[in-house]
Amino acid sequence: MAAWQESPEHFVVDLRKVSAADLTPLLEEETGVWRWALDWDFEPSAELVRRFVDMQALNGFALLEGGRVMGYCYYIREEKKGLIGDLYVRERDRTVEREHALIEATLETLWRSSGVHRVEAQLLLLDSPLARKVPFASCFRSFPRRFLEAAASKAVTLAEHSPQGVSITPWTEARQDDSARLVAAAYRGHVDSDINDQYRSPSGARRFLNNIVQYPGCGTFFAPASYAASDAKGALCGMSLASLVSNTTGHITQICVTPAQRGKGVGYALLRRSMLALAAHGCHTVGLTVTSTNTGAIRLYEQMGFTDRREFAAYVWDAW
Repeated sequence: MAAWQESPEHFVVDLRKVSAADLTPLLEEETGVWRWALDWDFEPSAELVRRFVDMQALNGFALLEGGRVMGYCYYIREEKKGLIGDLYVRERDRTVEREHALIEATLETLWRSSGVHRVEAQLLLLDSPLARKVPFASCFRSFPRRFLEAAASKAVTLAEHSPQGVSITPWTEARQDDSARLVAAAYRGHVDSDINDQYRSPSGARRFLNNIVQYPGCGTFFAPASYAASDAKGALCGMSLASLVSNTTGHITQICVTPAQRGKGVGYALLRRSMLALAAHGCHTVGLTVTSTNTGAIRLYEQMGFTDRREFAAYVWDAW
């Protein structure tokens, strides 16, 4: 594959042309930034990147300067969609132009792939995500999002609430199919289904849930803090799934409630249970992400003690 040349000293090359050893100093810096910015242990994700790069099995690009890696980006293809999994340029060399060189190379490659017509990205470390112009702007939409956090101990001060006719039990993988149908129903017509098209169907939601449970992108899935809500007939009507992103930090990877049960305190009860379990495990803080226009959810989170930690954006490029 040809290289995208930025200057006589800077080249964007296929990620398969570099080794895990070449990437290690950059990944070590990125791991430190995730820890500082979000109290997030990025090392499990960095280890996966190193492993797949050594296998020459990771699609993406590296930005080189004098033969050294100063940035990288990788992507995943899922049927007709591409997903930019991560992008990082070392701090002392970081510019919008260099970050965009990696994004542009990724988009150009995906657009040349047969059948791909959509690319999604949520890059939490990208600075000024809404202010910058991006490659392929005519196909582009951005959605402001917020990373919120609360002290895990806050949960013990929250009043217990038992929604009428609803029982809350531990969530198990045996409920993944029901959970996928719940996600598709909960996000029908919701802005988050514009951001993540996996929310639009049970089959897509099933893949999304599998990624949460099996892979470390959103932390290590933590079943003891994951709960399911069932209505009087036993049908799943809500869930809160949790992960561990460090030894002392929990993360809510998914929380949703069916339209019929909204406004009855189901989401509150689920989130409180997850926070209590994370606190009992030794977590100091709990984080979650939310789209800025989802004012109802933000109001609930703020009432439960969550405050802003970082603003970021969801990016979507639609070729059609």
